[in-house]
Amino acid sequence: MIKIISDRKKKALRSKCLIARTNMTVAARKKASARICDIVIQTGFFRRSHIVGCYLPTDKEVDTWPIIERAFKMGKQIFAPVLGKNGTMRFLNLTTNSSLSINQFGLMEPKFGSYINPHYIDIVITPLVAFDSFGNRIGMGGGYYDRCFSFLNGRKTWLHPKLIGLAFDCQRINLISPNPWDIELYRIITETT
Repeated sequence: MIKIISDRKKKALRSKCLIARTNMTVAARKKASARICDIVIQTGFFRRSHIVGCYLPTDKEVDTWPIIERAFKMGKQIFAPVLGKNGTMRFLNLTTNSSLSINQFGLMEPKFGSYINPHYIDIVITPLVAFDSFGNRIGMGGGYYDRCFSFLNGRKTWLHPKLIGLAFDCQRINLISPNPWDIELYRIITETT
């Protein structure tokens, strides 16, 4: 039997983890972000990737710019999420010369570039608000990642893309009962992973 997590419970978990993340000092967040980025950069799946999808961070999220900069130095193609109408999300090419704009949710996005079909991305660095040890995540509640990567739902093996969630340890919770449409993460990386 599938147990669907209520919107009220999800909202409470989201609020708890957002508060925990916000309560981190700037120094602690910076140190943890650097450690998380180092871990990502050392993984085999990052080194083997050619096409990387990566979110552009807000001031309270894990800072992904070191991952993006390393990917550029390694000659990888980088694509950043761009939110569209009707709850859609696409990935637009990010370059060292990309102009960025702020969307309706206060998130940075590249203004111009070419889009890629998400099937062709090797790994996607994914933001999250809360997570458990089983690869389940709670995001900000818009469902953009779940809709964009719905083709991964029910997949028994991981080919493309591998969704990699980044978070601070304070965002870990015991258990998230995933909804049928929730996309499981390939791996979650924190500062103590």
